Amino acid sequence: MKDRFELIKPDEFQDRIIKSIGKDWMLITAGKMDHYNTMTAAWGGLGFLWNKPVSYIFVRPQRFTFEFTEQYDGYTLSFFDGSFRDKLMYCGRHSGRDVNKAKETGLTPFETANENIAFEEARLIIECRKLYADDIKQEKFIDPLVDHEMYPENDYHRMYIGEIQSILERK
Repeated sequence: MKDRFELIKPDEFQDRIIKSIGKDWMLITAGKMDHYNTMTAAWGGLGFLWNKPVSYIFVRPQRFTFEFTEQYDGYTLSFFDGSFRDKLMYCGRHSGRDVNKAKETGLTPFETANENIAFEEARLIIECRKLYADDIKQEKFIDPLVDHEMYPENDYHRMYIGEIQSILERK
C-alpha cells in the first residue's frame, strides 16, 4: 500500500473537492478490518475549523454505517476515478447488513497507519478522527424548503466533523 500512495499535507492538498464529493461521490468507511462498513455519499465537505483541517460528513441513523461511525473514533473518505461508478452505486444501494460490499464489488480494503479502513483502488483517501457530532434539527432550518425537499420523512442526518489526519493520493 505504501508504494501506491503519496502522503499529502492538508494545506498542500489540491482537488476539485466539490465535484469529487457531489458528482463523483465517495465512500465513507468506519471500523476495523474485522468489523467495518462503508457507504456511498455525495454530501460533505472539507475546511478549516478550530485551528484544524477538517472534513464533515452526514450519515442517517438508519444506515448500517451509522453504527460504525458512532462506535469508532475515525473514518475515511475514499474517492475513485469514473471507472468505479458502478461499484459506488452498488455500495449505495445495498446494506452491509445484507451483503459484503467489498467482496461483491471487488474492492480491496486495507488498514491505514491510523488503523482505519480504506480501499486500495481509491485515487484519494482522506483519513479523519472524529471531533464532534450533532443531529440536523428541523427547527434549525432557516430555509424551510430545504427541510421539505431533503427530509420529507423527517429522517435527519447526523453530522460528524473530523480532524484530517492524513491525505493519501495515488502516485
